[in-house]
This record gives sequence, structure tokens and C-alpha cells, in this order.
Amino acid sequence: MLARTAGFLAFWVILAGIEPVDLLVGAVSAVIATAVSVRLLPPGQMRVAPVASMRFVLRFLQQSVVAGVDVAWRALDPRLPLRPGFVAYEPRLPAGPARDAFCTVTSLLPGTLPSGPGRDDAILVHCLDVDAPLSEQLAEEERRFTQAFGGRAA
Repeated sequence: MLARTAGFLAFWVILAGIEPVDLLVGAVSAVIATAVSVRLLPPGQMRVAPVASMRFVLRFLQQSVVAGVDVAWRALDPRLPLRPGFVAYEPRLPAGPARDAFCTVTSLLPGTLPSGPGRDDAILVHCLDVDAPLSEQLAEEERRFTQAFGGRAA
């Protein structure tokens, strides 16, 4: 819990500075944020692997650029296929905070948007090309996410 509080306080200092009044308000805010975060994500549910998480972040940034260019290219070139629709993806992560975090990360990638629950615990994902190997791509992203952030696959 001390690490979380320190992290929230460090974030506050980055945003507000180190003036005494700012530090006082930041310390109180950090304690409140820690209490809320412990309630929402109790310690031990997810463990961050620093090297794997850095790899995940770098891959995410690379994929964001590549996917963004692909989306723009498809939007501007009428010869490229654009077959939007929904694909049901069956995640290995159980329902809960880890799966929610995975869906949040996935929603940031251009061309994919988790849209809600499907049948049999699947996630409905809106995509720009239903013929693309989206399930395989999401399975790879989920595997990397689990390595980086320690979610427990079912």
C-alpha cells in the first residue's frame, strides 16, 4: 500500500509541483486515492512484471502507429477492403479487473473496439474487417498482457 500511496503522490507532484500547500493537498489526495484503489483492486490480484510490461508498452505503441496508418489507408483508398462488423472473442482471462483492463487496452488500438459481452463469456469486438484474423491477434495480445500484468488466465 505504501508503494501505491507513493505512486499517487509522485503523480500529484508531477502535475502540481512541490509547493508546501500542494504537497499537503497531494498527500491527502494520495491517501484517499490509495484507499479507493485498494478497494477496487485489492493487493495481490495483479502483479506487474517490469520487463514484460515495458515490452508490452513498446509493442502497444508500435501497433498503435501501424494500425492507425492501416485505418487511415483503408478510409482513404476505396480499393482496400472495409468489412466492418462484430467478432466474438473468447478470452482466457476470467471476468473481473484483469479482463476489464485488457478490454480497455484493446479499445485503444485503432480498428478494434470491445463492445460488450457476447454469448458464453465471449467479448463482442467491433472491427473494420471481419475477415482479418482478429481472434488470433487478440489472443496474442491477451497472452502478452497476462505476462506483463499478471492476470490469471482461466
